[in-house]
Amino acid sequence: MLNKEFKRKDVERIRNLVKGKVGESSELQVGYTTKKEDHKEGDIWEEGGKKWTIKDGIKQTATKLDEVKKEAILPLFCPSCKSLMKKRNDTKMYNIHKMCYDCVIDMEHKLKIKGKYEEYEQKKIRENAEAWLKRAEQDVEMLKEVYTQASSTVMNADGMVEHWSAKMTPDEFEKTIQTQFDNFKIKFLKNLETKKENND
Repeated sequence: MLNKEFKRKDVERIRNLVKGKVGESSELQVGYTTKKEDHKEGDIWEEGGKKWTIKDGIKQTATKLDEVKKEAILPLFCPSCKSLMKKRNDTKMYNIHKMCYDCVIDMEHKLKIKGKYEEYEQKKIRENAEAWLKRAEQDVEMLKEVYTQASSTVMNADGMVEHWSAKMTPDEFEKTIQTQFDNFKIKFLKNLETKKENND
């Protein structure tokens, strides 16, 4: 015996879900009618100032972070071999290769057998170096912004405002730091190319 009685709207809601009519109303409405749009699984639309989507048959808000979350969350099973992702190095390997540690070992072993491991290794080193350089560029931009903000007044740990006289104006600092970084970047990329040519 059920402890709860199902109302007509509950039954109607389940019927709509089974038929795939996720957006359908489960109650009888009296009054004006609005233009009705049918949406399918995975659709994204804007309604009432919010973005909406349908996931697993349920209407929910869509955020800009959905794709980021998808990338960051470790799946329960390896996409490559379908085994449980529970080993200590699985998280690290998934973030780099999108597969479990054992699959990475197998893939690298096959590359060694084919004689292509050195090429793969150099490619990974280059990708890591380029990613580091991109982060360094972001740090330079942040440094320029911080210097511009802190060049005249600074609040210390006691909450007192101090007036600093900087040796350079924000424009001079920005030009100096950008020139130094550009010179470093040229040397860095040249060094990377030299290493690649030596390995080829």
